Amino acid sequence: MADAPIGIGWRQPHYELLLARRPDLGFIEVHSENFFADGGATLAVLDAGREAYPLSLHGVGLGLGSAAGLDPWHLDCLARLVARVQPGWVSDHACFARVGSGLHAGDLLPIPFNDDSLALLCRHVDQVQQRLGRQMLVENISAYVGWAGDTLAEPEFFNALTQRSGCGLLLDVNNLVVNARNAGYGPQAAAAEAMRWTDAIRPGSVGEIHLAGHCELEDGLVIDDHGSRVRDEVWRVYEYAVQRLGPVPTLIEWDTAVPELDVLLAEAGRARALHR
Repeated sequence: MADAPIGIGWRQPHYELLLARRPDLGFIEVHSENFFADGGATLAVLDAGREAYPLSLHGVGLGLGSAAGLDPWHLDCLARLVARVQPGWVSDHACFARVGSGLHAGDLLPIPFNDDSLALLCRHVDQVQQRLGRQMLVENISAYVGWAGDTLAEPEFFNALTQRSGCGLLLDVNNLVVNARNAGYGPQAAAAEAMRWTDAIRPGSVGEIHLAGHCELEDGLVIDDHGSRVRDEVWRVYEYAVQRLGPVPTLIEWDTAVPELDVLLAEAGRARALHR
């Protein structure tokens, strides 16, 4: 199997070291909202990063599933950033965040999986893609509550979204396992459930895969905290996904308790080895 680009999330503790060492990576990913300023040192660092590596912009604030609509200011800032850095990938989440007149929850809140929610998400994805002049990727989220009105299975929902809007799927394998764990499955059963989820997705629709760590609280709740190494059961699902989907660009996410750069590079190396 051919190699796929393997990248890491480029976070502030590693800005200077990554540029100094230039390790072998397929791309780097940053959170879009951290670079919305029109200038300054932060944007200068991003310019240096994109000269060294292909770049992925991953957003957390669009709230694509918000019935209140998209924030024009946020979309304008994103469009300016995309035009400036010309990233290889642009992504955000299938969630809602905005309610009322400008109130933002500051979190990725789950949307219902039904026809009304699908139509709303398609409109907003189309709005973003038209504004950016390019395809975006939409990520499946980890959700700790659900909606009683769900009428579509989650993979069916994403298949319809990608077909109708032309967007791609950012498949977060860790989120699949976290959701299965919180549904009552043990680690290995959760991996099997995540594999079944992957089986239901159209292979050509997946534009990127995310891998991350999660933690389990004393009461059994599993949290997608991006604060540790990728769990063995998540690696199992990833290996299965690679076999089924082919060489898809893959990112190691680590956002809390960020470790030494070599730890991230080792995780990226493990992902690269699974493609070989």
